[in-house]
Amino acid sequence: MLRTRFPRMRGEQDSGGGQESKGERGNRGRYTPAMHPILFEIPGLGWPIRSFGVMVAIGFLVGSHIFTRLAARYGDDPVNDPARVSNITVWIVAGVMLGARLMYVIVQIAMDTPDGQHFRADPMSIFFIWQGGLVMYGGMIGAIGFGMWAAKRLKVRPVHALDMGIVAGFVGQAIGRVGCLLVGDDYGKVVPERWQSLPFPITLRVPDPLPHESLFGAENMGKVLWATQPLMTIKALIIAYVGWQILKRRRYTGQVSLWVILLYAILRSLVELLRGDGVRGVWFGNTVSTSQLVSGVMALIAVALLIKNRNKSDPLPDARAQAR
Repeated sequence: MLRTRFPRMRGEQDSGGGQESKGERGNRGRYTPAMHPILFEIPGLGWPIRSFGVMVAIGFLVGSHIFTRLAARYGDDPVNDPARVSNITVWIVAGVMLGARLMYVIVQIAMDTPDGQHFRADPMSIFFIWQGGLVMYGGMIGAIGFGMWAAKRLKVRPVHALDMGIVAGFVGQAIGRVGCLLVGDDYGKVVPERWQSLPFPITLRVPDPLPHESLFGAENMGKVLWATQPLMTIKALIIAYVGWQILKRRRYTGQVSLWVILLYAILRSLVELLRGDGVRGVWFGNTVSTSQLVSGVMALIAVALLIKNRNKSDPLPDARAQAR
């Protein structure tokens, strides 16, 4: 039977008496999320059902549903485009997984980390995705590439499909990031003492002891960290909302995608300043992360294309407006 624990407050004063240190006063009352890296095991098989995988799957389902709804309203063929979009999402999933894994492998080999050395020694392990090791930017690039390719095959305008799909995709990402919190992945740095009074979802206190297979790391037990996982969920929701508002007022095909990519690059770079996990790849004396480097390139490309297309006009199809 699956036993569920609800979030609770941690950091009460030690019952043994004694002087409370400054660190303990900073931790007192901090929010500690209930973590469930493994939700349950399938009876008789012993296969673990992991919270991260479940949240990512829910995110894909919700994102796919929103994608089809947008296609029904804004597609060139509102009757048939939703079905076509459903087929496109299958390729998007493949692109996300392959792109995210490939970028992780490239970064680890380039930095000569233990994982990178393992990939060189055992190339077949590159395909063992269930062991972990995915990079969001790689997944995003893979999803865009595979999705646009599938859209072209299915006779859906690729860039128009991207405008709709990228909005839906960030809703799905917001849900998937909850899985990062449940397993302790993509965690933040230790919060300086003067900021430790900030509430959740800005900061959080790491559970002590950690649940089995938590990725927070034993060195972070009981510490107050920047709540980067919830911040990335909020970031994704903000981007999806802004993208949706631009979509409704879009002046030309691709405008939504360019603004979403630019906004993501900016917000992702800011969140990266608070990240504490080194597995994502940090360069130049641990001053710049892989995602910040990619964000800089993506932002420059987006700005250049927004300027280039500033006078372009391509009205957005709207099935509701046509029905009237």
